[in-house]
Amino acid sequence: MRTIRLRHHGVLAPNARLRGAIVPGPAHKPDGHAKEHAHTSARMGWARLLERVFDLDLEHCPQCGGEFRIIAAIEEPAVIARILTHLGLPARAPPRAPARRPELFQAA
Repeated sequence: MRTIRLRHHGVLAPNARLRGAIVPGPAHKPDGHAKEHAHTSARMGWARLLERVFDLDLEHCPQCGGEFRIIAAIEEPAVIARILTHLGLPARAPPRAPARRPELFQAA
């Protein structure tokens, strides 16, 4: 069990009457851009995460600005392999390289 072991007394105590006069409030109010990315749940969708991390907007077309929509979800491995071979792409993942052995006695 993890607990906070730091305890404040006097004016910095959690229920002290004068705590509000000493401890600063929120730094700033969120602007319109922050409200746009605010969610009611703690989980974000995959498109929002990719936009946040890689600055990719996967919800709108880069040419016309229209919204993307899913027209098919292909999950069958045989169909995926057929599509990839038709496009000239490898249908199998590349082989993994063996792990490298760390040098046991490296001079530091």
